[in-house]
Amino acid sequence: MSNRLQAPVLVLNANYEPLNVCTTRRAIGLMSSDKASLVVNGRGYIQAVSRQVPAPSVIRLDRMVRRPFPQVKLSKQEVFRRDDFTCQYCGKQTGKLTLDHVVPRHLGGAHTWENLVAACPTCNHRKGGRTIDQATMRLMKDPKAPTATAEYIFGRYLKSFSEWEPFVEGW
Repeated sequence: MSNRLQAPVLVLNANYEPLNVCTTRRAIGLMSSDKASLVVNGRGYIQAVSRQVPAPSVIRLDRMVRRPFPQVKLSKQEVFRRDDFTCQYCGKQTGKLTLDHVVPRHLGGAHTWENLVAACPTCNHRKGGRTIDQATMRLMKDPKAPTATAEYIFGRYLKSFSEWEPFVEGW
């Protein structure tokens, strides 16, 4: 039962804009306190002490919530995701990617979206602490920060929760 209470639930703003993901436990709490309503019940019911409670897959907040413009946080996993888990030097897809600074840190390169790429260990070792010009290597595409669309932010959930697609597409 506790596993079902930890399942992800899509939270929509009052205008059906996707906001974030919370746990089933949090979603049930929001619905019980009349702060949210059930949109999609794709997971059956959970037996509470005195009644059965729907296990929501998608809820909608009853009031509009202002939110800041979303940004994708810079992390190793997000760089790999942006680069489609592909080495940006040779184009090989591998599960053993490394993070490479296009301009090495010791040469003044920053730890930013524009200076980080996914690289296979072979290419990363070949490039070493040199720039791509010095190593006579080329990037497959110029690195840049990914656009924080709803499909990008919630995309990892869409394979498992296809009922979320109509709410995520187009935002």
